[in-house]
Amino acid sequence: MSSAAQTLRMPNVGVQREAMKKLSFLIGNWRGEARLYRGGEPIEVTQTESAQFKLDGLILMIEGVGRTKAEGKVVLQALGLLSYDDAAGVYRMRAFNDGRWLETEVTLAEGGKGLDWGFTFGEIRTKSALRMNEKGEWTEHAEITFGTSEPHKLMEIVVRHEE
Repeated sequence: MSSAAQTLRMPNVGVQREAMKKLSFLIGNWRGEARLYRGGEPIEVTQTESAQFKLDGLILMIEGVGRTKAEGKVVLQALGLLSYDDAAGVYRMRAFNDGRWLETEVTLAEGGKGLDWGFTFGEIRTKSALRMNEKGEWTEHAEITFGTSEPHKLMEIVVRHEE
């Protein structure tokens, strides 16, 4: 939707804020472990996630940083901005990583304690699932598919809420 078309209709910020409240289970600072699969042996990472509402609850900003356990070298940096499109009735995310950005729809998982999303760029497709497990941990699993090949693990994350 172009920005000119977007201005023709007044958004219902009340509906947007109510929808965004459903994502409040992610708010806070999280720390734990991750594995990145980039061919060869998985890279073991110390992962942090920071999630906070912005613009009076209209945007959820999530920043993830992964550092190698051995050297503390940053090997993953991602920033996601989630919002609710009240006209379409869907969550949308714009994600930034490695100098690129992508946009996608995000669905709230059944039971309300998780998110699903994916990106497509050319022949490459990703699929990600974030869930809160029974221990209250934020888990995330991502896979990648090239063309018609079988999906491969891309990333696994388990982080715990910092007090």
